[in-house]
Amino acid sequence: MSKRNLRRNVHGILLLDKRLGVSSNLALQEVKRLLNAAKAGHTGSLDPLATGLLPLCFGEATKVSGMMLDDDKRYRVVIRLGVLTDTGDAEGAVLETKPVPEITSAMLDECLQRFTGEIDQVPPMYSALKLNGKKLYELAREGKTVERKARRITIYELKLLDFERDRLTLEVFCSKGTYIRSLAEDIGVHFGCGGAVEELRRLQAGVFTLDRAYTIEQLRAMDSQQLDACLLNVDEPLQALQAVELQDYDAVKIRNGQAVWAELAQSGPVRLYHAGAFLGLGEMRLDGKLAPCRLFNLEGSS
Repeated sequence: MSKRNLRRNVHGILLLDKRLGVSSNLALQEVKRLLNAAKAGHTGSLDPLATGLLPLCFGEATKVSGMMLDDDKRYRVVIRLGVLTDTGDAEGAVLETKPVPEITSAMLDECLQRFTGEIDQVPPMYSALKLNGKKLYELAREGKTVERKARRITIYELKLLDFERDRLTLEVFCSKGTYIRSLAEDIGVHFGCGGAVEELRRLQAGVFTLDRAYTIEQLRAMDSQQLDACLLNVDEPLQALQAVELQDYDAVKIRNGQAVWAELAQSGPVRLYHAGAFLGLGEMRLDGKLAPCRLFNLEGSS
């Protein structure tokens, strides 16, 4: 029997505090090996330069990973002013340096207001967005630059944490699709001197916060039972959806893919439960029927 066949059916979400210098995929594979899990995925990558919260999904939890991509995020970023790189961060080659002008408190306040709210942002060339089936960063590594359409994103909060000489430290609470590297470059343009990300740390992703995350060193020091205890329930990121507790006969129909009559105040997606156990996602339709959408098989780890 292969090692792959010996892996366990582990279901749940583990919050990792990703360390500096490793890719999100490498971080995922490290934890997957520790758990000896058969199936795993992450919920939106962090650049090697970035540290902080990386939710990892195992087993049936991978079915909600796509939904978690839409979550709002919170970051702490250090922006180095006076420098422009080809990647928008400190890992890239320096393209240009400029003197940083005298920046007053009033200028900082005006800048924060300028980039708060709904704004149009051009994604960086070094991103995983695709053009004609090819990722932009692959084109960038070939020395190519292509036109990218600006996308509407929302920055809910932009707080000044520190400013000293040519380094600006901000806390950013933003919508999906926001590129902090693009924000750093845009702020650099605003001040007329260029800017690039020097440090980046994710503090929050949806309902999850960094204070609940584990470092790889902490995980490596745990035995298998302690590791399993770190796993969160697969339905935890879905708490904003209405929960529906099904009777025995309705649960049987739902499991068989059949819709059932239900009296719910609102139509739309819901969480389905039977005897307190999470079954999956359903859709309350306008015709008064509750239909299964995505069911989960949460059998115990093996």
